[in-house]
Amino acid sequence: MSPSTLNTAGILLITVATIAFGGLALLQHLAGRVAGYLDNPVRRGLWAAGHAHAGVLVLFALVALPYIEEADAGSGTRTLIRLLFVAAPILMPLGFFLSVIRPRDTKPNKLIWLTVAGGASLTAGTLLLGVNLL
Repeated sequence: MSPSTLNTAGILLITVATIAFGGLALLQHLAGRVAGYLDNPVRRGLWAAGHAHAGVLVLFALVALPYIEEADAGSGTRTLIRLLFVAAPILMPLGFFLSVIRPRDTKPNKLIWLTVAGGASLTAGTLLLGVNLL
């Protein structure tokens, strides 16, 4: 693997620790019956979705990295694909978490659009990689 791909893998693997910490924080909110979390189904649902998406998208990005190495693409395109795959597990969960950051929020604020940006990043990355693998 190229040094760029190995660095990307290293960064993604380090983020797994932050995802684990986030899972622990969610468990503490549940176990501690934290006001504004347990009694707020919108916040609870979006935070659970953010945590789940972070984990799945990091794993997906790690699985995609060897395919990026095999793609018939220039180094600039490979860098772009790597960035798109890394952006998705950052942007999408941030949108879920930050859109209901205050305990009293009962509907998402405009930061929910970060989830759309994360989805667009994921879509663009997978399409670029797929096309360059054909």
